[in-house]
Amino acid sequence: MIRKTMNYRDGKQGFQRITGKGDLMGICATLNRKYLCCSVHVLRSVHNCPFDCSYCFLQDYLNDGMTKVVCDSEGLMKVVKEKTAQQPWRLFRIGTWELGDSLALEHDTGQAESLVNGFGGLRNAVLELKTKSDCVDTLLRLDHRGKTVVSWSLNTDVIISTEEHGTSALHERLHGIYKAAQADYLIGLHFDPLILHKGWEEGYTRLVRQVFESVNPDRVAWISMGSLRFHPGMKKKIENNYPDSRITGAEMVLGDDMKVRYVKPLRTMMYSLLYGELKKYVREGVLIYLCMERWDVWNRIFGLFPRSIGHVDYLFARSLKERFGLGPDIPDSALYEKIHQQDSGEPLP
Repeated sequence: MIRKTMNYRDGKQGFQRITGKGDLMGICATLNRKYLCCSVHVLRSVHNCPFDCSYCFLQDYLNDGMTKVVCDSEGLMKVVKEKTAQQPWRLFRIGTWELGDSLALEHDTGQAESLVNGFGGLRNAVLELKTKSDCVDTLLRLDHRGKTVVSWSLNTDVIISTEEHGTSALHERLHGIYKAAQADYLIGLHFDPLILHKGWEEGYTRLVRQVFESVNPDRVAWISMGSLRFHPGMKKKIENNYPDSRITGAEMVLGDDMKVRYVKPLRTMMYSLLYGELKKYVREGVLIYLCMERWDVWNRIFGLFPRSIGHVDYLFARSLKERFGLGPDIPDSALYEKIHQQDSGEPLP
């Protein structure tokens, strides 16, 4: 019998194996058209997370806090195959991290290993495993055929030690990056959320340098940047659950997507510093993007912005095709924009 707990933190103490039910695949997308989203698809294969980050949205989202892992990998792959077969011209990016960490429980579940093997045989999909752990050893011997991107959520030593409780230390994550790259996996880098703290400029500058001491930028599939954001009602929960945290003390504003963020000048300052450091290491063609940001912020950082969410999806497909030969055909931007218009409305003006 499956137990339930309303307290998501109590639910982190163990996990339950469950069979997949309901809609197991969706899209990670903003609900407001003023914000550009990368439109990655998500497999709902993990529910809750053993890690305990102070800013985690799960404390404001889960109505059943038990940690659950879908044990039916064949069923998950069936859903993936059915979805990707509907649009054979399209490259699907599919992650398993919407409601939990992709690898934190891997030594106990073997779920990621099964999915890596399954995605290896797909023509028009890549799997993204995103983690704050160093749990990659079981993946190193697999014949992944270049169809899996192992990604890390990265932050400074200060933020990891004060806000990302229970996660792997930075040096452990960096060693995981090194081992995955040595096993010919593509690597994803997510500098998200950027958090204001004493010495943040030096901290994020050092972080970028440390990352590229661990991985050749030619093995990096994509890089995201995002800032601290959460729904207004979560502020009190963060303060109650993590009384030592100071992340809610900065000046923040409510956006059109009903999330609070740092004021725009501060966000753009943080993005600009990080982007400037990244450009010291990565070549043209490595896709660097903003997560859940408005088009005008893109324009301030990059000097340009995608026309729509569909155009962002196309940019991923083009980059992965040109750099790594992934995907069925040379991508057509019109097709990507059309399918997103059908799914979610008109593109940005």
